Order: sequence, then structure tokens, then C-alpha cells
Amino acid sequence: MTQPLSKVIITCAVTGAIHTPTMSDALPFTPEDITEQSVAAAEAGAAIIHLHARDPKDGRPSPAPEHFLAYLPQLKQRTDAVLNITTGGALNMTVEERLAGPLQFQPEMCSLNMGSMNFGIFPMADRYKGWKYDWEEPYLRGTDDFIFRNTFRDIAYILQTLGEGHGTRFEFECYDVGHLYTLAHFLDRGLIKAPFFVQTIFGVLGGIGAEPQNLHFMRETANRLFGGNYHWSVLAAGRHQISFTTMAAAMGGNVRVGLEDSLYLGRGRQAPSNAAQVTKIRRILEELSLEIASPAEARAMLGLKGANATNF
Repeated sequence: MTQPLSKVIITCAVTGAIHTPTMSDALPFTPEDITEQSVAAAEAGAAIIHLHARDPKDGRPSPAPEHFLAYLPQLKQRTDAVLNITTGGALNMTVEERLAGPLQFQPEMCSLNMGSMNFGIFPMADRYKGWKYDWEEPYLRGTDDFIFRNTFRDIAYILQTLGEGHGTRFEFECYDVGHLYTLAHFLDRGLIKAPFFVQTIFGVLGGIGAEPQNLHFMRETANRLFGGNYHWSVLAAGRHQISFTTMAAAMGGNVRVGLEDSLYLGRGRQAPSNAAQVTKIRRILEELSLEIASPAEARAMLGLKGANATNF
């Protein structure tokens, strides 16, 4: 059995590296917009803010530490939410580029994809006739010939340098059932220690599909592999976001929303902000008689080192 869920952790992924500026005017990419939307999401109930960086000139995903540094100190001052920095970066970045910011800033938490995979966002390009910036269309279309890389050696290096070296803990992103077994492999090697946070991801082309049977299967597999040593969370891409997170919460899981994962608040209705998605899932959770974890409670549940131990 997994650990009994006392309160639900809401994570908000505010910008990501999948959606582009043409797709939504609400997608933040300047430091000011990322800061304001992150603060608002935390005030709405998100205990964890998952962060990527973008070039403020045109919104393209960026690994540059200076683009993270343009908003991280302000966020730390204005909110007590856990600031979770990506190690996934964007689809065209090397491992070294993806780690530049995390190694410099030594955050409480980072995301960590648990394997190499096809990661296809090219079908989205067909929905648009014009683009705000010239980088957007080739960035999307190029993913039909792209493999996101995280080898066993890459994962071990990240766990050792960030985890053991700087006390950072991880949001282990599992896009398919094989990623759960990879996570179990590193648990057996002693490079991961409980309590750990498993983010199961549904609906990305190249990963497991967003079907209820798969949600149950991933949960059952994680239970077999990890017993009571983990905290489970769920995100689903696009239109599946709210339905899947609601099902997961009813099954004892934590949830992730945000404009990285979906641009919508309901059928045919784009979300005006990240906070709007957090507000919606929080209302649903509370109507299910579930309590929302504060940042302090999330830190205690996940064994995080605390905001004062970061390097920003």
C-alpha cells in the first residue's frame, strides 16, 4: 500500500517548452509575466510551481541561467511555494544545457524525465495558419524526427550531481510504464531514497495514452514496484487535464495543472491564466472533501531541504 494521502499537493507548470506564443496570449514568457502568473497560481493554491525559462524577446524555450535568474529571486521573495526547475528543458537542448540552471541554482526540487523517448508535438502545427514568431513552426514540425534523450547514464549523473551533490529532490516524470521500471532500477541502486514524488504523465504523443484504464494500470504498477515509499501525482495533456487529475485525486493522488500541460479551462475555452486552472482543480478537490497541501506541508511530505538552502 502507498502512504495514506493526508492532503493533496497541487503543482502548477506555468509555461513549459511545448506551447508557443501563437497558441495563447495567456502563455507567459517574459520574466514579469512568469513571476506574476506564478505568484497568482501559488495564491490560488499551488504548493509547487514547476518552471521553465524562455527568451523574453520571442518566447522560445531557453536553457540560459540568466533567463531563470530574471525571475527566480523575485519568486522566492514573493511566495513560499516550492520552486521546481526543469531538467527537461526543451526538445532541442543537450543534457549539459538542460542542467546549466539547476546546477547553478541548486533548487529544492527539479523535474527528471525517466527515460529517452519520441516526443511528438508536430501535429499541433497544422492547427495554425500564421505565427507570431518565425521559430515556432519549425520547432514544432521538427519533433517528428526527434528523440528526447535521458539515458541511464544521464539519469545517474543528474541524481548524483543534483541529488547527492546539492540535496535537490525530484519530480520523477514517467511518460510510460517502462519509466516506472527505470525508476525502480535507480531505487534498487540506492540513488533514490524515500519519500519520492512520481509524476505519471498521460496523453503526450510518444508516451502512454490518456485512457482511464492506463491511469489505473500505471497506479497499480507503481504500487507493486514502490509499495508505501512514494507520493503519486498525475498530469494529462490538453483536454484530458481536468478529468484525469480529478480521477487521480479520487484514487489518492496529487495533481498537476498549468499552461505547460493544457491551454484550456474547459471545452473550447482557453484559460486566461495559470491561476484559473489552479482555482478550478482546487474547487473540484474541495468538493470531493479533499484538503489542499500548503507549501510547508508539501515540503514535509516530500522531504525537501527548504527554500533557504537554494542558491538564488
